[in-house]
Amino acid sequence: MSGKLSRVRPLRPLSAVLTTLGMALAMVVALISTGTLSVAHDRIGDGAKNLGDPDYGVCRGTNPDCYHDWGNFSPAKGYKILLYTRSAGPRHADLGPALAAGMNPPLTAANVVQNSLITMGRQHGFGVDYTEDVTQLASPATLFKYNAVVFFSTSRDALDDSAQTSLRQYIRGGGGFVGIHNAFGTEYNWPWYEGLLGNANFYDHGPEQSGTVVTTDHKDVSTKSLPKRWTFSDEWYNLIPAPTKVRVLATVDESTLAKGVTGNYKDPGMGRNHPVAWCQYYDGGRAWLTTLGHDAKDFSTDGSFPGAAEFQKLILGGIQSAMGQAPFCR
Repeated sequence: MSGKLSRVRPLRPLSAVLTTLGMALAMVVALISTGTLSVAHDRIGDGAKNLGDPDYGVCRGTNPDCYHDWGNFSPAKGYKILLYTRSAGPRHADLGPALAAGMNPPLTAANVVQNSLITMGRQHGFGVDYTEDVTQLASPATLFKYNAVVFFSTSRDALDDSAQTSLRQYIRGGGGFVGIHNAFGTEYNWPWYEGLLGNANFYDHGPEQSGTVVTTDHKDVSTKSLPKRWTFSDEWYNLIPAPTKVRVLATVDESTLAKGVTGNYKDPGMGRNHPVAWCQYYDGGRAWLTTLGHDAKDFSTDGSFPGAAEFQKLILGGIQSAMGQAPFCR
């Protein structure tokens, strides 16, 4: 046989390849930790920035595979929510006087949120129990009686250890969660809860003022009947961190807001991307969130408060979808 034989370079042992890759990875980590190599974070816009993307160690996002459908909720039993409004700090006026212990204590006319959600449930086919007694949340068995748990303007450390464990087990079992307004001012030091909110947390807000809500997703049941742009009045919470891996349903157009000073520091705003409503699957359950809902007039029905009708449609759809009464986060 004529011609020269080509020389074949022998393959490096796999162990040597892995060693080289490991050394390269270690060098990159070292450069990042010393600040020599920086990793860019997503900008929210021209205002405050998203400070990282924490990993909460759970399946979360918009993929339905993150949901645990373990048959804990039967549509044949009907639909029911638990409304939780405990204030362990400043109390929102629309909640009215603090409630007595137990489940479904007496209400006054000033308990606007509780009365309004009871009426909403009666009109749309779901029951509503309500409480501010943390012991009522101590058992997962109790929570599994409800298709969704709604935190409406709770504040600060509204849960004790037993209630925290119960809520987490409920969500992992396929439960629904709805967080409205100052649900974002709750359980600041519990990372799992921050993840439940969509990797979002309250930073600050300016004075209540009129602004324009932009409906960014009309496919979801909570937004499908809303106009593209609608006027509303709220405190417009700024969030740090801001939600990630979620389906953003509505934002506020910051160009319609007056920037100013909040307390002793400047309200930074959030720039072009200022979400006010979104949804996600989280740790086996469903979570629908909105930062809106500050004013008692949000529940007016006479047309005197711009955006009240839209707000009520928004949270109704959010509750229905979190319960499983309507398609979720689509």
